Amino acid sequence: MANVISFLFGTIALVLAIIGFIPLLGWLNWLIILIAGVGAAFGAASDKNSGRNFCFVVMGICALRLWIGGGII
Repeated sequence: MANVISFLFGTIALVLAIIGFIPLLGWLNWLIILIAGVGAAFGAASDKNSGRNFCFVVMGICALRLWIGGGII
């Protein structure tokens, strides 16, 4: 069950990440990293790794976007 919750958090974060790629909405990625982090915490409570790894990938994409944009833009 925790793996399904982790996938839900990861999916929500991924949809928001698409919005966060619009210029001047890069600040949204900070919130997305937190949402994906909560999903990764639920994934860590599961016996499967797929939900946790999905959340880590979403966190990595958002962190890369923040790094390219200088942390804000």
